[in-house]
Amino acid sequence: MLENFSFRTIVEYLPLFGQGLVTTVWLSALSFAGALAVGIVLAAMNLQRGRLFRVPAKAYIDAVRATPLLAQLYFLYFGLPRLGFVLPELVVGILALSLNSGAYVAEIIRAGILSIPRGQVEAGVASGMTYVQRMRFVILPQAFKVTIPPLLGQAIVLVKDSALLSLISVSELTRAGQLLASDRFMPAEGFITIAAFYLLLYYGLKGLAALSGRWFGLQPARSST
Repeated sequence: MLENFSFRTIVEYLPLFGQGLVTTVWLSALSFAGALAVGIVLAAMNLQRGRLFRVPAKAYIDAVRATPLLAQLYFLYFGLPRLGFVLPELVVGILALSLNSGAYVAEIIRAGILSIPRGQVEAGVASGMTYVQRMRFVILPQAFKVTIPPLLGQAIVLVKDSALLSLISVSELTRAGQLLASDRFMPAEGFITIAAFYLLLYYGLKGLAALSGRWFGLQPARSST
């Protein structure tokens, strides 16, 4: 069954896969940092009582979650140049992942904020804290403690979604497998190797999520991801 499977070719292309793996890791890290920033802003807007901030945040979250990431990526890659904004492929990819994942992160953070007992918020108001001070010193530190496991679950999704960046010629892990498949006409070797590396990333992040649950005395929900 494996007589035609070339392990030697995989070994030959390991430096390319290594470069792709490193690129996938750091662009996913940057994208997730951007998603956290977007998510915190959207969650804060969505929790406002006034419609001025809440309605746009809700509309953005619904629009992003209702449309495919690939469509969003192609809009940024092909649509923005038509509007006069030309960005490098890597910047477009990180921007697309950040904006997309930010909508999901916003809902995770919002749920974490709503889990904070109302009495603690009222105590912050009684002590004279401003809204920003209450968010910074009372609400967000406790909310992040609760949301770290699901946030790491979203990070796993983001890492897998980064494979779409190969479609705009970003030299990440999936692109490395595509090059092997096209250069040597060996799709099995290329894509099985890709799957093995993504599996390593998945179990690494899954283990980190489990550890974070134990560190903070939480039991992360089991995921079928």
